[in-house]
Amino acid sequence: MSSKFLVYLVKRFGLALFTIFLVVALTFFIMHAVPASPFSAEKALTDATVRALEAKYGFDKPVPVQFFNYLRNLLRFDLGLSTAWVGKTVSELIAGGFSYSATIGFSAAVLALTLGVILGALAALNRGRWLDKVIQVVTTALVSMPSFVVATLFLLVFALRLRWFPTMGSQPGGLILPILSLSLYPMAYTTRLERSAMLDVLGQDYIRTAKAKGVPQPRVIYKHALKNALGPVVTYAGPMMAYILTGSMVVENIFAVPGLGRLFVNSMLRTDYMMIMGVTIFLATLIIFLNLLSDVLYKILDPRIDLR
Repeated sequence: MSSKFLVYLVKRFGLALFTIFLVVALTFFIMHAVPASPFSAEKALTDATVRALEAKYGFDKPVPVQFFNYLRNLLRFDLGLSTAWVGKTVSELIAGGFSYSATIGFSAAVLALTLGVILGALAALNRGRWLDKVIQVVTTALVSMPSFVVATLFLLVFALRLRWFPTMGSQPGGLILPILSLSLYPMAYTTRLERSAMLDVLGQDYIRTAKAKGVPQPRVIYKHALKNALGPVVTYAGPMMAYILTGSMVVENIFAVPGLGRLFVNSMLRTDYMMIMGVTIFLATLIIFLNLLSDVLYKILDPRIDLR
């Protein structure tokens, strides 16, 4: 590992930590700008009970003191107690929901990247032919459809009408439709990226030289062209995960998946400020480090990238 690459890593890691701090600060102060407390909606509670609950959760202290305490606890990976789910910590609830969201997100990402690279390469190798045209038409249609529209159509057709899949994500086989719903858009976008990158690589001089030397076509494609065409796809992997994680919030509610998306929506309905902050910070941190990872992998794949 070169010293320049190490400096690049330190800079990017420091920038990621600073961005996380900004997310924490913005989330905290926006939540505390709401005039009502999490217990104000409970009409059955007396004023004395509300004050006692606020003291229990530390909401009675000045906002700067609360922020300092929150940061101190955050460094110990303590996101506090949920105000809606009594006796449960925010970290515990996030861990339970993330097991579903991670399964959906990871599966959708693998499916999108795998099919996207394969279809993009096939479209480039068959440029101008019927296969290329079909792939372009299908991917153009898919990139214009949001995940929640696809999820609703899948639910109506394959779950309710044809009954091929269960309607709820918590049932056996219930995660198949959510995974497909979240994977179609990034798969189509990855296909278009890979096609463009592959066409650019296939027109390079070193590819023509390899062919002129009699290198077998499969070796030219898989060893030289495909590897060098993966750069844009790797760069897109970070934003793709952001799309999948944020899109899962709606898709999980459509299929009643007990993941982070449904947990976040329920916490908003129940005015659980600690849970809202916890899920927001957790997802933001995950997305930031996934983007950092994709940038580092892109640099490893293509050392020619300028490190700044």
